[in-house]
Amino acid sequence: MTASAQQQARRQQRIEELCAASLRAITGQAGLHYRGQRLYRGETRLPTHAPHLRIDPAEDDFVGCRGAADGMALRLLHSDAQRHRQLCPVDPVERLVFELLEQLRVETHAPRDMPGLADNLRHRFESWSRAFYRSGLTEGSIGILLYTVAQMCWSRLHSRQVLEETEDYIEATRASLAGELGTALAGLRRHRHDQAAYSEHALAIARIVGERVRAERANAPDDDESAGEEKESTAAFVLLLDFEESNEDEEGVTTAPTGHSKAFEESALLYRVFTTRFDREVHAGSLVRRALLRENRERLDQATTEQAINLPRLARRLGSVLWEPRNDGWDFGQEEGRIDGRRLAQLVSSPTERRLFYREQVKLGTDCAVTLLIDCSGSMKHHILPVTMMAESLIRALEMIGASTELLGFTTGAWNGGRAYQAWMSQGRPRHPGRVSEACHLIFKDANRSWRRARNEIAALLKPDLFREGIDGEAVDWACERLLTRPETRRILLVISDGSPSDSATNLVNDAYYLDNHLKEVVARRSRGGQVEILGLGVGLDLSPFYRRCLATDMNEALDTRLFDEIVELIGGRHRR
Repeated sequence: MTASAQQQARRQQRIEELCAASLRAITGQAGLHYRGQRLYRGETRLPTHAPHLRIDPAEDDFVGCRGAADGMALRLLHSDAQRHRQLCPVDPVERLVFELLEQLRVETHAPRDMPGLADNLRHRFESWSRAFYRSGLTEGSIGILLYTVAQMCWSRLHSRQVLEETEDYIEATRASLAGELGTALAGLRRHRHDQAAYSEHALAIARIVGERVRAERANAPDDDESAGEEKESTAAFVLLLDFEESNEDEEGVTTAPTGHSKAFEESALLYRVFTTRFDREVHAGSLVRRALLRENRERLDQATTEQAINLPRLARRLGSVLWEPRNDGWDFGQEEGRIDGRRLAQLVSSPTERRLFYREQVKLGTDCAVTLLIDCSGSMKHHILPVTMMAESLIRALEMIGASTELLGFTTGAWNGGRAYQAWMSQGRPRHPGRVSEACHLIFKDANRSWRRARNEIAALLKPDLFREGIDGEAVDWACERLLTRPETRRILLVISDGSPSDSATNLVNDAYYLDNHLKEVVARRSRGGQVEILGLGVGLDLSPFYRRCLATDMNEALDTRLFDEIVELIGGRHRR
């Protein structure tokens, strides 16, 4: 990930934070937040109801992004979702028009005492209109039809002129539609405060547009060169309500792909493990020969020295977000505060003595436990040297400010399921068995050992054959359970990964997103408990589909001050809250 890509990712995160805060303030719904450019309420992803609400942070300005968020807020406040679903047409084009008209209706409910919100909505719709027109998608008959209907309905509902840039271009189509849509358009304006009455006119417009589109397609010859353009015009309006593909911009910032798991849903969202007989929890240092550990330690020390990481500065930065005032006893002999009864006799012997008081002594300290959980799947071994240096630097800096630390990892005991998969095969391959592989949880440093005592075991991270496959959900659960045994009041889990959960055997016998859905369930459940803060640190990957607070990094570059500052901001709660 290049510097410009990281800058764009930070900008996107900041915009999403601000838009989510605005959404929560307007709706009063505390669970609204963005993950991976998608709006969620709790762990439920909310659909984008209209094409002009879909934004591209790389292209759209902040006002446009705010306009889209404000539109979603008004939809949540002023639209009965259940009634709307019941009335929604089946035909894709008719459904598209009906969805758009309902969104335009709720946008007329912008509060009069919030003129900025109305300006944001207008800016968003006009920006989308210009972009669609300039893309050339209005050159086909279906494209110009759908675009003109959108302009006419928006103009009538908001009592504004259509977009001036395209007014002349759509005039002929507008005139041809005026007779058919006139009555329904008037009904939209008249009943915009009554969803049931409004929907009758919206459905009428949707049917008229649907009939026109079907007629256009029926009359178009099969060899018409414009057929592809017509399809493209229609596709540009598609709502993409179930869009689940990974997103990647031109700079290479990739969002982790994920989707719905039918197997997970059919099991009533209960994660299953076929057998735990072959699972193990092991100290990683015991898996590596001592000579190889010393060799890896020397390699790690040399690489760390070359990076010249400023640990005292990093410790101060971590302290600024983790330190809290703590009572450190009493400070006697003060000139003000509480009277010290033991010194009252001094008033007789020395009437001028004023140091007769004591005060509570407060010092900054940290009552925090931090666990770093490293994904030891096969792809991570290509980044493991800088990841290990980064993790070790964080551990050393955290210890300098008094925080307890733990370094854990997770992998599988064998490729392709190993003995667990063979056991499933031998028992007749029962349907939906859940996880059918050997889970292996690694301890590189536990919380009761200092970095100095565990430094050799940490070097076990550089052993390539530890890296196999990854079962993230169980590992996060395991790390949280370990954190909950700690006496500290604040507990932080930082998961370092370069991809989605992946175990070939489990995916084969369930489906591709079984482990993804379990990870989401674990993170949601643990986050709701409020006892552990779970953060995601993506190695060249945006982990926002899984973690609300996350940061994407590039381990191909030097471990510089900027990277550690971003990690400190993440720990302090300034990324994807």
